[in-house]
Amino acid sequence: MPLTSIFPELIKAKNDGYAIPAFDTLDMNATEGMFLAFSEKNAPGVIALYGGFLERPNAHAVSAYIRERAKDFEVPISLMLDHGASFEQCIKAISYGFTDVMYDGSRLPLEENIKNTKDVVRAAHAVGVYVEAELGHVGRGSEYQSFGALRKGFTDPDTVEMFIKETNVDFLAIAIGTAHGIYQGDPQLDLELLKEIRSRVDVPLVLHGGSGCTEEQFRSAIKAGISKINIATDLFMTAGKKLVEVAKGENPSYFSMSNSAMEAFRERCIYYIDLFGATGKA
Repeated sequence: MPLTSIFPELIKAKNDGYAIPAFDTLDMNATEGMFLAFSEKNAPGVIALYGGFLERPNAHAVSAYIRERAKDFEVPISLMLDHGASFEQCIKAISYGFTDVMYDGSRLPLEENIKNTKDVVRAAHAVGVYVEAELGHVGRGSEYQSFGALRKGFTDPDTVEMFIKETNVDFLAIAIGTAHGIYQGDPQLDLELLKEIRSRVDVPLVLHGGSGCTEEQFRSAIKAGISKINIATDLFMTAGKKLVEVAKGENPSYFSMSNSAMEAFRERCIYYIDLFGATGKA
């Protein structure tokens, strides 16, 4: 089926207590593994491209490839911009056929984040595209001990209602203790903060920086109100380790390595689809 916005599926997930996985891709092998996983598990999902990827010369072609491949599968799949850095980048993604975009103004002053998010929402809604924003700031795992572990960047629950009302954003990424990339130390999630935010707004809530969290942390976050979870680093690390194994084996070849990469993504995506409770929800 053609690409579709993930927003209706997020509403279902929020109401029924599971989470939609969002997997970042970089190439054909990763993308194929993701499509196969979603199809095999009969699950809705998001295939995402990081904002910086849109500045590559092949970004339009990769986007077109994902759009075309989606037609060969019978599950609802979104193509989403992950961490769009500017209004212009979001508009570029929309012009490439993305069904959902994330504008990330989380490092800006609140007023500027609101203004820019509002501009993106207005333009995106005009053409039927849904928007995610970030309030609070999810930092990097390499800086975790000096940032997230000290509760820096956490979402202020007192600003959430105002932010949603002012921007009319469709779903919201929040900072409750996760981080992007490999953690320096162990992630500590503030589930009480998540519950407080969940009690104040009705939009689906998103958890970024999922790689490195435990299964119990994922389950607890979903139970407390998370409806979408982004995974990237763990997928790439898992596939990378598989490629090293193949390269050290007998008669490694380009074909055996590319097939192994695709299979690694398929298997690891299936793991997260099952863990998040999205299996059979398409």
